[in-house]
Amino acid sequence: MTENTFKKVVNRASLTPLFKDGISILFGGFGGVGTPPGLVDLILETGIKNLTLIGTDAGFPDIGIGKVITKKQAKKLIVSHIGSNPNAGTYMNTGELEIEFSPQGTLIERIRAGGMGLGGILSDIGIEAEIVNRSKEKVRVAKKEYLIEPAITGDIAIVYAKKADYYGNLIFDKSARNSNPYVAMAGKITIVEALEIVPIGSLNPEEIITPGVFIDYIVQSKGVNWQWAWEQK
Repeated sequence: MTENTFKKVVNRASLTPLFKDGISILFGGFGGVGTPPGLVDLILETGIKNLTLIGTDAGFPDIGIGKVITKKQAKKLIVSHIGSNPNAGTYMNTGELEIEFSPQGTLIERIRAGGMGLGGILSDIGIEAEIVNRSKEKVRVAKKEYLIEPAITGDIAIVYAKKADYYGNLIFDKSARNSNPYVAMAGKITIVEALEIVPIGSLNPEEIITPGVFIDYIVQSKGVNWQWAWEQK
């Protein structure tokens, strides 16, 4: 078996045709940690617009997915918060950006449900809020009422890994693991940007978090190319 038998390892430029106006993109990471920097730059380079971006947060203005939001390439976010990216708040208030807020645990479960082929999950979080009651379906189970939270999938999912083998089995780096394993399952096409690409069989099976069956493409990463918020003066 040659290293790239499954033809999953590709160069970044070859992925450009996959990125089109109006698609939905699931992204891993939190505050930029665990968000694939090279794939974020690819989105910027393509200039695509009217995107629906789905992930835990809006990054920072110049960090993570926040770079795409700052360039006004997104029409909608499905996130748990936007507080670290004032541009997202500004665009929301001016009507340039639609934002659907979802509690972080609920959001991750919706993404996981999408990856597992489920229709959604049941949650009682926010059920007493008037705005939630007007907009969401409810169901009663065992004498208790729940909100129906629909599952989430995306046209493309982008994730960041410490190591990938040539089949796409993934190992993540500590807290950079965050939402990546769930995002990887829920994309119609999933692309991983990996710091290191290794031969099949070289990863310890006990350390593999995401099985390669979920991964369609693998690109080599050059590492983080932004300055973290705590490093900025």
